[in-house]
Amino acid sequence: MPLASSGIMSSQKEVPVSLGWRVTVPEGSSTTAEPVSGWNCRIRRRLVEFGVGTMAKVSTFGKKVWKMGADDPRKVIHGIKVGVALTLVSLFYYARPLYNGFGSSAMWAVMTVVVVFEYTVGGCLYKAINRAIATLSAGALAVGIDWVATKSGQKVEPLILSASVFLLASAATFSRFIPTVKARFDYGVTIFILTFSLVAVSGYRVDELMDLAIQRVSTIAIGIGITISVCVLFSPVWSGQELHLLISSNMAKLADSLEGCVEDYFVTADHNNTNGEECSSSPRSKAYESVINSKASEDSHANLARWEPAHGRFGFRHPWKQYLKVGSSTRHCAYCVESLHASLNSKTKAPESLKKHLRDACVKLSSDSSKVLRELSSSISMMKRSPSINLFVEEMKLAVQELQIALSSLPDRLLLTQATTQSKDEENKSSGAAALSLLDIVPLMTMASLLIETSSRIEGVVDAVGTLANITCFRSIGIDKSSSKVQDEGQEMKALQEV
Repeated sequence: MPLASSGIMSSQKEVPVSLGWRVTVPEGSSTTAEPVSGWNCRIRRRLVEFGVGTMAKVSTFGKKVWKMGADDPRKVIHGIKVGVALTLVSLFYYARPLYNGFGSSAMWAVMTVVVVFEYTVGGCLYKAINRAIATLSAGALAVGIDWVATKSGQKVEPLILSASVFLLASAATFSRFIPTVKARFDYGVTIFILTFSLVAVSGYRVDELMDLAIQRVSTIAIGIGITISVCVLFSPVWSGQELHLLISSNMAKLADSLEGCVEDYFVTADHNNTNGEECSSSPRSKAYESVINSKASEDSHANLARWEPAHGRFGFRHPWKQYLKVGSSTRHCAYCVESLHASLNSKTKAPESLKKHLRDACVKLSSDSSKVLRELSSSISMMKRSPSINLFVEEMKLAVQELQIALSSLPDRLLLTQATTQSKDEENKSSGAAALSLLDIVPLMTMASLLIETSSRIEGVVDAVGTLANITCFRSIGIDKSSSKVQDEGQEMKALQEV
């Protein structure tokens, strides 16, 4: 019995305490046993990171939307106006008496509001008038062709309808390639093709085609009426005014960019070189980019402004084409400023002595040129003739002459710089040093030449604005004290230069 009990006890010791999986691992290999709870932690952590990242993106998007609405509340008002127009036109579908009068064709009024409503009054009128004319002409033509096809017999009727759809759709589509039609009536041609095809094709299976056409035309007219009423009566945004402000602001931006480029090249670069910092262009000097990229907006606003009625300071047949000429002249200057900005990043640096020789003349020319652009911007913005624009132009021309004089004396300054830097025992290397010095002054000469070219292009802007003032009959204002002081200073400057 003791032996048996001891055997039982020994067998009990050999039994493991807990059961588990046994895995055979080859020799020389290593494995890491990761508990199930570790996978849960990783999944939970990634889900938390995904949620936090999503919330951050949503917050960033919300801030951008809020900033956009705060910068231009008219966009928020536009959304409200579209909602009001859709609510009003939906009554024709919800109200039983109105629905009984129009039937399912009431949905065309809702579709018209959605398609026609635009941000500006010009865009809204452009689409509304095109849609109205295209719907009336296409509907009348489709009804007439359907009547002819019906009188021709059942066998010939589908052939006549198919041939008419083919011919008119092909001709209308081809007309969209004509520049004038593309610019003013592209939307109308599209609606013409759609309306004619719907009426002509559906008329083959409908007995009362005239009633169907009248219902669709009437519902589209209701949608157009509600759209124009809401767009014009409640906080309207005029394309003509947008073009006017865009041309004016582009001139102010170009003036800031011109001054910023010269300051970055002469003033900021000298300060950075003194402190041992890298020279970088300021955001102010890059304002010319928006001027160059504004051509599409100018063309769009000018095209839509032709559809708008007289409003504010803009009467009928306002010279919107002249605004495009002013914008083209401004961009012509902006291209030169773009080249001016590109010269800031040149790896070749001019000697400081030569930069100081031209710095005052270049800074003065950029200041006078910017003064002319700002005066033109103010003149267009207020639609008044500037009493001092001629004086500012003369000052700009005098600054150009001063810079040309400084450029003419630059070779002497270059020889003087070479004489002071070269030693007497390095006569054999004089040609290489001269070539190196000539390469060093290329960016400086480019900067000065571009400033002179910019000033000459600004004179073209002055002429374009003068033509606009004559056509539009800008009001003349008296010369104030500040302008008289400027005129006296200009006369004194001329007298000193003559001496």
